[in-house]
Amino acid sequence: MNMKIKPLLWIIAIFIAVIVLIPAILVLPFSSAPPDWKKESRAKPTEKMLALEIPHSDIVVPVFRSSMDTVENIPLEEYVTGVVASEMPAEFEVEALKAQALTARTYIVKTMYAQSKDDSLPVEAVVSDTVQHQVYKGNEELKKIWGDEYADKLSKVVKAVTETKGQILTYEGQPIQASFFSMSNGFTVDSEDYWKNKYPYLRSVESPWDKKAPKFEQTVQLPVSLVEEKLGVSLSKDGKIGKVVSSTSGKRIGKFAIGKKEFTGKEIREKLELRSTDFQITKKGKQVTITTKGYGHGVGMSQYGANGMAKEGKTYKDILNYYYKGIAIADYKPLIDKGVAYQK
Repeated sequence: MNMKIKPLLWIIAIFIAVIVLIPAILVLPFSSAPPDWKKESRAKPTEKMLALEIPHSDIVVPVFRSSMDTVENIPLEEYVTGVVASEMPAEFEVEALKAQALTARTYIVKTMYAQSKDDSLPVEAVVSDTVQHQVYKGNEELKKIWGDEYADKLSKVVKAVTETKGQILTYEGQPIQASFFSMSNGFTVDSEDYWKNKYPYLRSVESPWDKKAPKFEQTVQLPVSLVEEKLGVSLSKDGKIGKVVSSTSGKRIGKFAIGKKEFTGKEIREKLELRSTDFQITKKGKQVTITTKGYGHGVGMSQYGANGMAKEGKTYKDILNYYYKGIAIADYKPLIDKGVAYQK
């Protein structure tokens, strides 16, 4: 080969390589998030990008992360985001998610403001991430649960938290007991009908939207032997079991008698692990059939009721004022200033 041709070939080869590489070099730094992306063609937001959308918080919440056996200091609004994402289906309407955000924020502010301490927790923690307090899951946990829907669902929850930043529920200037549950039997319950304490804002209201919820009515079958063991009774005849002695607000069972033994509806529910205190029990052969309506203790805000109201065009303020009577929506900061504050 002519020696003069070789340098020329090398020049051509280098020129072609540069042409091929330049587009890749230009595109690579912006492949995940170009600064001037178009909404219709943008990539899925990354976890980091979504985290940056969560509002800044002045305080942090020391949370005992049970699976990791450690305490994590989580900024307030990030904590609220993780609770809402864990406690309410992200498929729900944004206004329902907003209502849930206020219950979550109210709960933790009340806990911190009261300066109380749960002795079951490490000394530096205020709450756990379990149902003992409020369920909280971080981004990595949510990513595993939601999979490909992670970005869309989290951004929806972040929107609900962002648009209600700092807001809590108060009664006579104090954070309320912002209890909630999945779905009612068509009515919520006065607080003293399930717990000992009577709260003026936790009154029974009609909640008709729940009747359209999935699994509103559910039937389970249990072995007779298990029911007898759990309740400490003997079941002999087939047919309807027990007698309703009294009812509570919300048309639920207050007291229930089986033979000579009497239980509260709450006791029956907890001993047999039923979905609610609205139940009917029958026996046939060696099986007991129990039909329940609703899911949860029934006190406070019904989540499916909140979603039903949101679908009808009601705002989160409408929802909260419906389920919690006589409350006000206020900023948490003045209350935190009076009590304990976990500063960043």
